[in-house]
Amino acid sequence: MDTADIIWLMDLYYPRDVDLHDPRAFPFQAKDHSGLAPAMVITAEYDSLRDDGDLYAAKLRDAGVPVIWAPYDGMTHNFLLAYAVMDRAEEAVKAMAAASRSAFGLTDR
Repeated sequence: MDTADIIWLMDLYYPRDVDLHDPRAFPFQAKDHSGLAPAMVITAEYDSLRDDGDLYAAKLRDAGVPVIWAPYDGMTHNFLLAYAVMDRAEEAVKAMAAASRSAFGLTDR
């Protein structure tokens, strides 16, 4: 991706005047991650945002936040959308569902 691609993508999600250090837009940049809710962070090997996800999971863990970090090698950014036809995507969706059930104190079916 070149600069024009990144600007185009940023414009899809954030207004032009967004503060690139605002943790509401970029949570891994927050000064303090303690006290946040348990999280599951899924990253895909072939995703330009992978490093940010990996960093966020590490920061949560370092702050004492319960975190499940699930890197999916060989996957691309939107692999979860293929859950109906791709085994790894279905596995990830099921893992998210199990983590959500656990976080809310529900039992697995």
